[in-house]
Amino acid sequence: MTTTRYRTANVEGFKLFYREAGTVGAPKLLLLHGFPSAGHMFRDLIPLLADRFHIVAPDLPGFGQSDMPARDKFAYTFDNLAKVIDRFTEVIGFDRFAVYVFDYGAPTGFRLAMQHPERVTAIISQNGNAYEEGLSNGWDPIRAYWQDPAQANRDALRALLTPETTRWQYTHGVADQSAVSPDGQSLDNFYLARPGADQVQLDLFGDYKSNVALYPGFQKYFRTHQPRFLAVWGKNDPFFLPPGAEAFKRDIPNAVIRFFDTGHFALETHAEEIAAAIGDFLTH
Repeated sequence: MTTTRYRTANVEGFKLFYREAGTVGAPKLLLLHGFPSAGHMFRDLIPLLADRFHIVAPDLPGFGQSDMPARDKFAYTFDNLAKVIDRFTEVIGFDRFAVYVFDYGAPTGFRLAMQHPERVTAIISQNGNAYEEGLSNGWDPIRAYWQDPAQANRDALRALLTPETTRWQYTHGVADQSAVSPDGQSLDNFYLARPGADQVQLDLFGDYKSNVALYPGFQKYFRTHQPRFLAVWGKNDPFFLPPGAEAFKRDIPNAVIRFFDTGHFALETHAEEIAAAIGDFLTH
């Protein structure tokens, strides 16, 4: 089944939207998106892999078509995102799976792997960081908010939520910007403009410090369990630097590291190349 289906799962009262393709019984592949996107970022990748894998790509809580409950009903932390996704995999019967992580999907997926190492058959990280050296100076305004969560520092991060910044995230480091479809960034901006979405995203900026605090735990998991690991990295990413990709080999010597001449949203320009790398990695 290469046709993508669009479904909703009830995760203990939480409506989680997801894309599904491939054949039940094929090796399972969980795709976890990043900021400020949703499962639609995988729209080009899914058809390229659906002939070999059973693929599921959920929208994280507060993103895309999934529920975005009020902040007094749901605390927007990465621990909570991971808990919802963990339960989601159980609800849909994803018992053992490879996981593709990007940006926010990385700390979400790495939490799942730490908690259930027996369930994760392989990890593909596309600009999904777990090392201090992978963080660029672009994180400085967010670090300032971690160190002093004053309203002024929180408000300063609103610059990261503008349509102009979204477009910059998609096009920075791309040799030919005409190769980047406006569709993904336009949809991201639509979701960011929803009432209350700004506060949700500002909460997650603040809580990202919990991911950095967990880096030693993620690294211990890598060293202890030696998961099959592939990094497919846009080498011109302004947020997550190439040394962050290379660092995985420090803890997983057999990790495969591949760089592509593109930016943060590498699938926008290199979906075919990344799909080929994943197919080769997971089937050999």
